[in-house]
Amino acid sequence: MSIRLRFDCVTDEREVGLRELSERVGIAPASLSRIETGGIRAIRFSTLSGLCEVLGCQPGDLLEYVPDGKDEGGR
Repeated sequence: MSIRLRFDCVTDEREVGLRELSERVGIAPASLSRIETGGIRAIRFSTLSGLCEVLGCQPGDLLEYVPDGKDEGGR
């Protein structure tokens, strides 16, 4: 996949837990868990907007483009 979620990095930086984020955004904890682990194929703009609002970030802070064939160590 060419798009990698940086969700866990952003929540760690902001020291926000999944339970608190779930309540503030209005998303089920299981859905946030799937986002965190990269177990999703799509994300609604309304969800992305809610996450950005609560976390005080931009969509680009949560999403990262990684060219095919590159891994975290091969940048």
